[in-house]
Amino acid sequence: MKVERIDHINIQIPENEVEKALEFYHSILGFSPEKLEKYRNGDRTSFAFRAGSTSMIHIRPVKKFNKPQGHNYDHFCLIVDENIASIKSLFESENVEILRESNPLGSKGRAPALYVKDPFGYMIEIKEFR
Repeated sequence: MKVERIDHINIQIPENEVEKALEFYHSILGFSPEKLEKYRNGDRTSFAFRAGSTSMIHIRPVKKFNKPQGHNYDHFCLIVDENIASIKSLFESENVEILRESNPLGSKGRAPALYVKDPFGYMIEIKEFR
């Protein structure tokens, strides 16, 4: 088996907080929502955000949501093709708390990164592309 990339991740959110997901993933991070109207019409049980040309974040709203506790989930990483300082400025202007800054090792080596949590408690690493 030769894996090329991760295609998508699938996370759950509280059923009544779809607007928070749109605010964070679409308005702040700039990801395009997909299948949202089909979800709202009841034709689908989930919708997604396009994260670049080859990746998606699937969102499944559920009635009984359990926030990630850290022992069964750590984070996912998004690579950005811009300076991490500009991302930091964006987060600061949107009052998104930066949990830590680092220079972690990833699939392409070390690069500057920021760690934030989405409104549902999922930690996300935003890493500068090198």
